[in-house]
Parts: sequence; structure tokens; C-alpha cells
Amino acid sequence: MVSPITQVQRHPLAAQTAQLLMGRIRDGEWPLGHRLPGETTLAAQLGVGRSTLREAIRELAGKGVLDSRQGAGVFVTALDAVEDWDTILRRTTIAAVIEARIAIEAEAAALAATRRTPADLRAIRRSLAARGVRGLPVPDHVDADAAFHRAVVVAAHNDVLTQLFDAFLPRLRLAMIDMLKIRPVPDEADHAAHQDLADAIADRNPAAAAAASRSHLSSLKESYS
Repeated sequence: MVSPITQVQRHPLAAQTAQLLMGRIRDGEWPLGHRLPGETTLAAQLGVGRSTLREAIRELAGKGVLDSRQGAGVFVTALDAVEDWDTILRRTTIAAVIEARIAIEAEAAALAATRRTPADLRAIRRSLAARGVRGLPVPDHVDADAAFHRAVVVAAHNDVLTQLFDAFLPRLRLAMIDMLKIRPVPDEADHAAHQDLADAIADRNPAAAAAASRSHLSSLKESYS
């Protein structure tokens, strides 16, 4: 018999049930690919009605943890729920975000050097000129810099890389503004690093483009150390 401690005690029942199911999956009771017990058995174990159990299963299916297959049962398809980007980015550090940017942007720069079109190159050049304007207010400079980096990523012609880059921008923007107000980056050296990246893409040199992107972003990461 299942101990009462393992049963749902409070409302909302469906959310509580989903938490209990998730806990048992994390504990290894049902391995990846394993079929859960039948609906009647599982509902009795958890002390809830079948409709509540179905709602809990739908919740975990929406998170990619369970898969309900018609006529076959409910199967474990992941051992933990996938968190949304906002949740992940809210609790991470700026340095960790920049590390992820290095992985994304260095590859994007190499791809851009191979795949860029004349229109892509014009967009990169325009955004480079915009970020190089002297005397911009710090928020405007940060936005112009982001536009340059995004133009490089877009030139890679990989929608996944572009969406990943866009997910990081809100997390970095305010931090960059705060940092530059306290400790401005030397204009000449910083702009030269961006110029090197644009030139490597223009020259269709993937290795140089990736190296320029990685070097610049690694320096940015050090600024937060």
C-alpha cells in the first residue's frame, strides 16, 4: 500500500499530481522510454481522480516529459522538464551568458564569412558605422553594438542561431549599459575589434571571423570578472 505521505494533500490537485509524477521520474522509478502504470492504478496510487491525473499528464506532456500514445499508454520521454529561456536567463550570470554568446557567435561568424550575401555585408557595414559614431549616449551605443552583432548572426543564415542570439539580448542590455557607465570601453580598440570581424567576413575567411568574434567576446567576459 502507498503511504499517505506520497499522496496529494492540497489543491490545486492537478499541479500537485504533476509535481509528484515529476519527482518519481527524477528519482528513477520510471526510466526514459518506460511506460507508466495504467490510469486506474496510477490514480489510486496518487490518491486523485482519473480526470485530475489526465490533466497532470497533459501538463507534463506539454513540457516534453511524457508522451500519451493512443492505445499504447503514457511513456517517459524526458527525465526533467524543459525550462523556458526567461527562467533560465533570470537566474544565470552575465559571464555565463557571454560564454554562450561566444559559442553561438563564433560559429555564426564563421558561417557568415562563408554564406554572407552582398546585402548581408552592407547591413554589417552600416551597423558597424552606426556603432562607431562618437558621443552616443550609452544606451544608444549598446543598442548599436547589438545591431552589429545581430547583423553578423543573421548573415550566417541559420534561424536557430538568430533566435538563440535574440534570447540573450534582454539579459545583457541593462548589464552592458550599467558596465559602460562605470567603466567605458576604449573606443579605438573596441571598434578595431569589430572592424576586424567585419573585414574577415568580407574576405570570406571563416577562421579569422571566428577568431575575431571569440577574441572580442572573451575580452568582454573579462570585463565582468
